[in-house]
Amino acid sequence: MVEKRLKTRPEPDHCGDLGIRIDRDGRWFYHGSPINRKEMVCLFASVLHRDEDGAYWLVTPEEQGTIIVDDVPFLAVELFTCQCGRDLVISFRTNVDELVTMDADHPLRIAECAKTGEPIPYIMVRDGLEARLTRAVYYELVALGYEEIVNGENMYGLWSKGTFFPLGRLE
Repeated sequence: MVEKRLKTRPEPDHCGDLGIRIDRDGRWFYHGSPINRKEMVCLFASVLHRDEDGAYWLVTPEEQGTIIVDDVPFLAVELFTCQCGRDLVISFRTNVDELVTMDADHPLRIAECAKTGEPIPYIMVRDGLEARLTRAVYYELVALGYEEIVNGENMYGLWSKGTFFPLGRLE
């Protein structure tokens, strides 16, 4: 019997800090200069990863390096719906043209701004990478919500793919 050997690919070279930063508005910069080619940003976004310590990495088969992300790497810039009520399905398009459907694996998270107390909504895109909903998309999402009693509490929120996502408590 002939033993097959799998070729193992060596770890990518560690390049340290790549000099890339994503600002709070989802704009990408290289050494302080904006990266204006959307195709380039989308390419970089496709190899973006986040480790268990919260660091962001661009990882290719040959090289890997860290980048700085001011908040989260993506913005949810467009909202799509189909169905209604408990059968509602809500999807988002990000600023790098990734589509994500809000469900148990891609939950909505509402944080609170420490300065203003305003809600800051995020959606999980993939592998620990989130998108912040733009204000317009968040308002559109809120307009779809309704009252629902959850665990005896009166909540305001909405369903997507069979999961209820609370937007806030009603008193």
